[in-house]
Amino acid sequence: MPRFFTLQQAERLLPEVESIIRDAIAAKSGYEQAEEEMQNFSRRIMMLGGVRVDHTKVLEHRDRRESSVLLLKASMERIEEIGCLVKDLDVGLLDFPTLLSGEEVYLCWKLGESGIHFWHGVHEGFQGRKAIDQAFLANHQGELPN
Repeated sequence: MPRFFTLQQAERLLPEVESIIRDAIAAKSGYEQAEEEMQNFSRRIMMLGGVRVDHTKVLEHRDRRESSVLLLKASMERIEEIGCLVKDLDVGLLDFPTLLSGEEVYLCWKLGESGIHFWHGVHEGFQGRKAIDQAFLANHQGELPN
């Protein structure tokens, strides 16, 4: 069963999830760079037909790629454990499930935003973001009653 957040709970988690999403973005970037270097080595070998390869460099790139994958996986698992949904890792877009008039919706936050100022329906996505206003606050339950 998904965890539902109140707006206040989600806001309190922002420093933690911001740190984690930044780690995930850096890990993804590190992976992509290492993967590109590995592909460059492969292309050079294919083009030059068995040219001498600096195995130390190849191993360094492979190790960096593998450690980046592990960090990325750990970051994504941590975000999932918290209960957030990563919608776009490239821009740091996260959703926090919440309840509005008994219906599941998402509090929407993007890296660089000062707080959670938007929400959208489950099937609307980023394009359907609406400002959190007094009507939202009046009908927002956040957590399921026990």
